[in-house]
Amino acid sequence: MREIQIAIAQFHPRLNELQKNLDRMGEIVDHICAGSKIDLIIFPELATTGYECGVKFTELAEQIPGFTVETLGARAARYETHLAFGMVVKHKVESVVYDAAILLGPDGVMLGQYHKVHLKPEERPIFRGGFRLPVFPTTFGTIGLLLGWDLAFPEAARALAIDGAELLIVPANWETQAMEEWKTYLRARAFENSIFVAGVNRIGDEYTYSFGGESAVIGPRGETLAHVGRDENDRPKEAYTLAKIDLDAVKKYREELQTMQSRQPAAYRAVVRNY
Repeated sequence: MREIQIAIAQFHPRLNELQKNLDRMGEIVDHICAGSKIDLIIFPELATTGYECGVKFTELAEQIPGFTVETLGARAARYETHLAFGMVVKHKVESVVYDAAILLGPDGVMLGQYHKVHLKPEERPIFRGGFRLPVFPTTFGTIGLLLGWDLAFPEAARALAIDGAELLIVPANWETQAMEEWKTYLRARAFENSIFVAGVNRIGDEYTYSFGGESAVIGPRGETLAHVGRDENDRPKEAYTLAKIDLDAVKKYREELQTMQSRQPAAYRAVVRNY
């Protein structure tokens, strides 16, 4: 078995407060790793800055590697765990910024970064869209990264699954009024690809947005393996939860269901002009 323990960390990033957010993320990592060996910890999209930063994103964006990667990399190395989180990164041209997901290895070194491909209309004036869907090999298996609204596009998850991803990590900023949509997409992407999906959504309010949490780890048959629920007042809460997953289950279910093997790529290519 390739059994690993992952943690999904749902919290409220403070708007434009890079250092406060890094400090809070570090505290969460310390708390999670104090009790047991954790192989992977996942934080939300734009966890280091918040969402509605507007033009200030240009100031907050970092080249990679940089301060944020070095700071969180030291935490990852301390506990020999992988970290995945969202942040804003910049190209060498200062005005070109990306909504990115970063994956750090247990030695604190970056294993890869992903730039959000599917930008919402309100994000397009700020970020440049990515154009690659890479997968990242780790010591325990192959990981795919998506961000937020990418989850709504089945082609993105399928492309990662075809390229070998066994675990799909989805840091997100999903709005409170669309929680049913979020939960449905998490299950659908897991079910249709026979893959594990770990979706980590933020909480809290900003100027015009409210974010609804409901972070979860979903198994290859659409089963909920871990979930961060709501508090006694029915509000999304800041919390983390753990899930133990066996990545060998991906191969098992794909062999049983035959959906991946029964694909008809020639037919898809023939109709690609209609997409």
